[in-house]
Amino acid sequence: MEFPDIDETIKRIQSHRGVQGVIIATKDGFPIRTTMDNTSTVLFIANMMTLEERAASMVRDIEPSNALLFMRIRSRKFEIMASAEDDYIVIVIQNPNES
Repeated sequence: MEFPDIDETIKRIQSHRGVQGVIIATKDGFPIRTTMDNTSTVLFIANMMTLEERAASMVRDIEPSNALLFMRIRSRKFEIMASAEDDYIVIVIQNPNES
């Protein structure tokens, strides 16, 4: 599968200071593009998909007409941003001390 727009988007995101990895996956958790190794990619997708499902459910519980569009999680080592729309999820991992 060729996704020239996706490749350009990844390059643009990757050019930002502190970005350590970019993952684009289907809503089913299958990676389409990644700049990370396979083990890290699978780990981030599995955990972010679970977290995204729970956060989206919480948002709907609070306001049924609302939808989760973007998530940002910050720890000492990572800042993880995820945007899930349509059939895809984009996950960006960066070092919060470099951004």
